[in-house]
Amino acid sequence: MSDDRQSPSPALLKVLEGAVDLHVHSGPSPFPRRLNHVEASYDAARIGMRAILIKSHHHNTVMDLLAMHDQLKDAPTPAYGGVALNSEVGGVNPSAVAVAIQMGGRAVWFPTVSAAQHIRAHSHDDGFPTIGSNLEEKEESIWDAAGNVSAETVRVTQLVAEADIMMTGGHLDPESMTALFATAAEQGVRRMLLHHPDFIVDVPEPQIEQMLGYGAFVEHEMSMYHPDVEAPGFPIQQLVDWIRKIGPERTVIDSDLGQKINPLPVDGYLWVVQALLDHGISEQDIRQMICRNTAYLLGLEETN
Repeated sequence: MSDDRQSPSPALLKVLEGAVDLHVHSGPSPFPRRLNHVEASYDAARIGMRAILIKSHHHNTVMDLLAMHDQLKDAPTPAYGGVALNSEVGGVNPSAVAVAIQMGGRAVWFPTVSAAQHIRAHSHDDGFPTIGSNLEEKEESIWDAAGNVSAETVRVTQLVAEADIMMTGGHLDPESMTALFATAAEQGVRRMLLHHPDFIVDVPEPQIEQMLGYGAFVEHEMSMYHPDVEAPGFPIQQLVDWIRKIGPERTVIDSDLGQKINPLPVDGYLWVVQALLDHGISEQDIRQMICRNTAYLLGLEETN
């Protein structure tokens, strides 16, 4: 891993201190990763992060963290895990969710790489990374054969509600995700997250409003705005516009970094947060989006 790490200014470090990154792609993973979970914890300490959440599209990351316990027990930044409901764990599988929760999981991601919306977008070169091997993935859905929200989906939302952990819509299509959040809200899920509404999932504004009504937060990823990440290469003004449209109270910004060819997660924070400050987003609003909202979704007690 090359050392291109930046030294943050004291002013920027003050804004970043206590951030919680809900979207770290450290390894192990079938996808090439730049750093492992232990290295991610130490890297997060560069800016005084409060916690990180490790996401894999392919397996329960709580298992990784428990296996790395001896290396992580003295690490400076706590790392948490969860499970993504892709075909590698049986799709929308209550058993996989129950295992993750029992092991200490803090997040359940509904299908990402196995969602039909992702598969369609990916077939048109959406910029999502690819790997050479065949993982035998298949499409996963929240619907049953009759076109209703499946019993397995309902049970997963019940398990999430009982554990009071975070649930995300993954890369589901807008109709599926809206139905999922409606079901989750009915079952008492309090911590819901909509990923990158303008990338892959392409959620129209009326449905974003519906999801906000169910209690969801809207996430944007620093990887999509950092100049050293090839795709999708969104301009920072697009993120500024989203923040002003949704409001910082319901917006989450995190890294979505850790891939081998991309900047380190912390370098995403350094560049994007400084760019937001330069574009007139206040320190208070940035801290709402990277510290308070993220801590709430991860189930961490409130802090200033």
